[in-house]
Amino acid sequence: MGVTSRMIPTEDASSRKREIEEKLKQEQETLSFIRENLEKSDQQTKGMVSILSSFESRLMQLENSIIPVHKQTENLQRLQENVDKTLSCMDHVISYYHVAKDTDRIIREGPTGRLDEYLACIAKIQKAVEYFQDNNPDSPELNTVKARFEKGKELLEAEFRSLLTRYSKPVPPILILDAISVDEELEVQEDVVLEHLPEAVLQDIICIAGWLVEYGRNQDFMNVYFQIRSNQLDRSIKGLKDHFRKNSASSGILYSPAVQTKRKDTPTKKAPKRPGKDDVLDIEIDSYIHCISAFVKLAQSEYGLLAEIIPEHHQKKTFDSLIQEALDNLMLEGDNIVSAARRAIMRHDYSAVLTIFPILRHLKMNKSEFDSTLQGTAASTKNKLPTLITSMETIGAKALEEFADSIKNDPDKEYNMPKDGTVHELTSNAILFLQQLLDFHETAGAMLASQETSSSASSYTSEFNKRLLSAYICKVLGNLQLNLLSKSKVYEDSALSAIFLHNNYNYILKSLEKSELIQLVTVTQKKAENSYRELIEQQIQMYQNSWVRVTEHLTNRNVPVFQPGTKLKDKERQVIKDKFKGFNDGLEELCKIQKGWAIPDKEQRDFIRQAQKRVVSEAYRAFLHRYANISFTKNPEKYHKYRPEEVEEMIEKLFDTSA
Repeated sequence: MGVTSRMIPTEDASSRKREIEEKLKQEQETLSFIRENLEKSDQQTKGMVSILSSFESRLMQLENSIIPVHKQTENLQRLQENVDKTLSCMDHVISYYHVAKDTDRIIREGPTGRLDEYLACIAKIQKAVEYFQDNNPDSPELNTVKARFEKGKELLEAEFRSLLTRYSKPVPPILILDAISVDEELEVQEDVVLEHLPEAVLQDIICIAGWLVEYGRNQDFMNVYFQIRSNQLDRSIKGLKDHFRKNSASSGILYSPAVQTKRKDTPTKKAPKRPGKDDVLDIEIDSYIHCISAFVKLAQSEYGLLAEIIPEHHQKKTFDSLIQEALDNLMLEGDNIVSAARRAIMRHDYSAVLTIFPILRHLKMNKSEFDSTLQGTAASTKNKLPTLITSMETIGAKALEEFADSIKNDPDKEYNMPKDGTVHELTSNAILFLQQLLDFHETAGAMLASQETSSSASSYTSEFNKRLLSAYICKVLGNLQLNLLSKSKVYEDSALSAIFLHNNYNYILKSLEKSELIQLVTVTQKKAENSYRELIEQQIQMYQNSWVRVTEHLTNRNVPVFQPGTKLKDKERQVIKDKFKGFNDGLEELCKIQKGWAIPDKEQRDFIRQAQKRVVSEAYRAFLHRYANISFTKNPEKYHKYRPEEVEEMIEKLFDTSA
């Protein structure tokens, strides 16, 4: 191995050495370059540090110079702002001294037509007043602006009154009738809006009222409000009354809210006339009923309007004052109706009390709505309607009781008795009174109950009231029956008495059956119908007895026994002649008398005729057959005056004054 190494050429080693030396040289050059760059970098760093140090020093010097200047500038700005504020305040203060002059024209010309501008002007004056009161209370300017403020307030009050007066109009009667009518065919009733003031005017009034309350410290406008609106409410109701009377008088149309009118142009069926009832009174009653309904509707509408204008804690009191005049007029009219009924009772005109029933029914039907409308008003206001209702119930109950007594005590005057034995005026009037009472049975029952003091009456149930009314009707009918029986004795002819009682009893029964009166009667008297039928039958039998003195001539009584074909003795012939003559004379006399009597009920008239024809005809035919072959006279036509058919025709003409 050693021999081999030593054998490497010298030339390769030299070459290798040179390469190494060149590389070494390059590395030394690179190292020198790096050293130079590092030295330059150090020099630059030192230079930068020196510059930064110098810059920092200068900044500090600058800051020390600027900060005092900045502070001085801030102070100058603050001073400038203070000067501006002072000048502004001075201008503001000075403006207060010019307010009176600046607002003079606007205040003088008033708020009409420019309420917003006027209120802005008043606000300026008010601020001036506040300024002088706080800062210079002894200055003459304070008195000036105060006077100007009071003048402005005075003109606002005048504008409030003027707007209300100018635009408050009575509600047209047709609109009121629409508002109080009820259309039963409509499931949902259309709500008629009563617009009392134009919307723009209303907003101005609300605005003025708000200002007067908040800034004017004034409540006088509330008195102005209720006085003006009270007058319009009263005028609206009077206008309806006048319209109603005028139209009812000319057209005969009578509306009645008490029986739920449909529309203003749809009249309801009028109740049957009571004895002596006057058309004018009809109109007065229906007019009053309408006015009661109108008052409730208008008062509710007035409260809605008032609530927008008057402060809440003054609304009830103002409303109370507003409705007083109209309410008092209605109550006065109601009292007059009660007084008129009282005077009628004193004259024994009990039918006049029927005027109270539709009114009382309507008042009681509407009492809850009435009470709701008057909620929050004074006790004296709320008690007015109940007081009127009590008065009407008291006078009505008195009339009912006195009517029942009058039926019992009606005198038996011969000249007042119907000559033909027909229905007595007392009977027809009594039944008509009861029938009309039936139209108001709930009202009448409650009226009677209101006078009860027993513990059983404390609840005043509908069933209790019904029993009371039933007992009352039965009392009237009982009194009528007793009186009729007494009157029947005025007739000298017992047959005419029977016809008279028959006609009256039959009239009573048929009238009860045609109406719902019979249902009320049977609440107290279960067998009332049967009782009347028995009475009628008794009178028919009493009447038929009057024919006995005719038909007794057709019997065999007092007739001697004789053989047919044998010659009769004079006495026997005379007996037969007397029988024929007795029958003929009796028939003629009875038919002549009874032809002038009357049985108005055709069914009863025909029944009585047929029954009488059958009895008389059968007896007469048997009588004729018995003496057909017996010679008792030379002039048979003198005694055998009538054929059976002719007798039947004569009876057929009974109770027929036209025959």
